[in-house]
Amino acid sequence: MNVKRLSTADANFDAALKALLAFETAQDDRIDQVVADILRDVKQRGDAAVLDYTQRFDRLAAASMDALELGHAELQAALDSLPAAQREALQSAAERVRSYHEKQLMSSWSYTEADGTLLGQQVTALDRVGLYVPGGKAAYPSSVLMNAIPAKVAGVKELIMVVPTPAGEKNALVLAAAAICGVDRVFCIGGAQAVGALAYGTQTVPQVDKIVGPGNAYVAAAKRRVFGVVGIDMVAGPSEILVISDGLSNPDWVAMDLFSQAEHDELAQSILLSPNAEFLDQVAASMARQVEEMPRKDIIRTSIENRGALIQVKDLDEAADIANYIAPEHLELSMADPLPYSQKIRHAGAIFMGRDTCEALGDYCAGPNHVLPTSRTARFSSPLGVYDFQKRSSLIMVSSEGAQTLGKVAATLAYGEGLHAHARSAEYRLKTKPEEAS
Repeated sequence: MNVKRLSTADANFDAALKALLAFETAQDDRIDQVVADILRDVKQRGDAAVLDYTQRFDRLAAASMDALELGHAELQAALDSLPAAQREALQSAAERVRSYHEKQLMSSWSYTEADGTLLGQQVTALDRVGLYVPGGKAAYPSSVLMNAIPAKVAGVKELIMVVPTPAGEKNALVLAAAAICGVDRVFCIGGAQAVGALAYGTQTVPQVDKIVGPGNAYVAAAKRRVFGVVGIDMVAGPSEILVISDGLSNPDWVAMDLFSQAEHDELAQSILLSPNAEFLDQVAASMARQVEEMPRKDIIRTSIENRGALIQVKDLDEAADIANYIAPEHLELSMADPLPYSQKIRHAGAIFMGRDTCEALGDYCAGPNHVLPTSRTARFSSPLGVYDFQKRSSLIMVSSEGAQTLGKVAATLAYGEGLHAHARSAEYRLKTKPEEAS
């Protein structure tokens, strides 16, 4: 396995790092045009279009959308059918995710000023949310937990899940996760047509307020196009991990942590920073040895060789500076005392601290959300959470006394902006009108 070796001591390091991080995010014009046509058709024909595309792309014929909706009994049956170990693991993970997200709930608040004016904010949940879940063999029950649980904790009234079932293939773990999370309705549809159905509504699928969940390039393109009609969580790029090690970690552990992201797909990115050159050598040797044992070794090898790197830094302070520039989706701090060091990190989707805290625990059961910002967007965005399913309304109740002060301020500023109706509106509430005062 040929993995890039970089050093911050190299004269061209900055350029090499930028080249390593570069990722072509431009939308494929062909995909975008196909998606635009599908969305337009779904908007115009509703159920009929969704049924046509489901038969065409998923090889699943249905006479009506009712035939593609799963009842609660089928979801519960999927949960009951799981081997005990899988069922208990799914329930345990759900409990931990729910417990963590309950602490994120935002509260309404207000305060009253001396003149009786009340100001504050009122927090309410979204009415209806759509959850896209990949289906068939590429099924991820953990995605159901991470998207559905914070929505339910937030108080979303209705959660509608769409999941493709190619040729009728249903994944019991995904359906079981939907049962555990209390998903309200499940439709066996996928692709851009499912996004369109959620965004515009059809005769059967109700329009939602926000669409969350991962999908392929067609799903991502569809989410981009419907944003504004509905909200979306994010358009995520390839998965990524950055490990910072003091050089005293087990090289086999670190190598496998790098693999844990590389195995997602060929475009995933795995990077290791350490001041210890000998440790980097040990990790490289471990990667070359362990990759042969991996069922997805071809994907891992392509990912590591094309987008991975082992980088020698001057010290751990320099590693923190580089980490803040990269703003990784997942950041592991594999060192003896990670908690104080974490204060140096300003940009990361999730920070995994200590040698025993592998990123995989965060993917499934630690508790925090695994839907994280990618492609350096952690510089300005955050993990999915309860707050993504809540919104804030400002509360303003001005007293008669308060209107005397605020009215004059507002009128003065409004006249300055040339908005006379604004100014007059504020002045009408003044007990002593400006013309009377003169």
